[in-house]
Amino acid sequence: MRFLEAIHLIEINNISKKYGGKQALTNINLHIKQGEVVGLLGLNGAGKSTAMNILTGYINADKGQITIGGHDIAKEPLAAKKLIGYLPERFFFYNDMKVIEYLNFICDIKKIKKGRQEHIDHLCQRVGISHIKGRMIKNLSKGYRQRVGFVQALLGDPEVLILDEPTVGLDPSQVVDIRLLIKEVGKERTIIISSHILSEVQLVCSRVVLLHDGKVIADDTPDNLRKSMSEPNKIVAHIEGEISAVEKALSDKNIFEKVTVLKQKEIGAYEYLIKGKKNTDIRRELFNRLAEENLTALSINSSEFTLEDFFLKHIESSNADKEAYNVVNP
Repeated sequence: MRFLEAIHLIEINNISKKYGGKQALTNINLHIKQGEVVGLLGLNGAGKSTAMNILTGYINADKGQITIGGHDIAKEPLAAKKLIGYLPERFFFYNDMKVIEYLNFICDIKKIKKGRQEHIDHLCQRVGISHIKGRMIKNLSKGYRQRVGFVQALLGDPEVLILDEPTVGLDPSQVVDIRLLIKEVGKERTIIISSHILSEVQLVCSRVVLLHDGKVIADDTPDNLRKSMSEPNKIVAHIEGEISAVEKALSDKNIFEKVTVLKQKEIGAYEYLIKGKKNTDIRRELFNRLAEENLTALSINSSEFTLEDFFLKHIESSNADKEAYNVVNP
């Protein structure tokens, strides 16, 4: 049975968690609908794994409540956990088991009996591991182990799939494969992904939740987060013509406060960053002034911040150490 989209499939209300003197999470509130692919983005130590562990019922929160499909994870753990498939960052395998033996073992744990083999075969085919079912897990590559992990998380057809750093340690081709799997699976169930990889979240998630020091400091779609920081008075233009001619055409400081040559794009054409007064749209004036001097604008684009810019700005505003953050582009 699938829940109605209008219902919040997951409700996280005022969750806090403390380890000794370390406050890992502080009053986390998130409501997630069915069909959303939500990325938990943050530095190492931001609270992502703690949130995942509480959400799956692995550890308890100090205060607050989490419900999955209407079931309180603390009071009705079995009912809530039946709706969850979990792939932790450090996934444990019995290395001396064959893949098919391991998946049957997971079915035993999840009490899956009816149509078990058909269910396993379907998921193995979908995830692309049908041809390795008879192999020993210890002989599999990291990429194939991750795929086996995906299958075990999908066994029982859970409503919610929780993935903690699903592409860590994979090579670039394996990363692409796992992302495609996430996109495919996300068409029919709710997914929560923990990651510190900006490009990953931007590519596969419909919503981004930014965690820092155990607090939610942003929650929106990737596009909206970028657009919220856009500056319409800044233009990146690819212009054909001599630099001196372009600078002369855009010399009116009342309109164009600053013109910066970024790089040569091709012979006789350069890319410029053109800044106007705050809250002004300089596109029409830019086009007209260039036309008057017979200069061709090959492209004109608004200068929008990237998701990386958004992340770094919010970390800075929270007095984080910028050097602790390393953007990964696999």
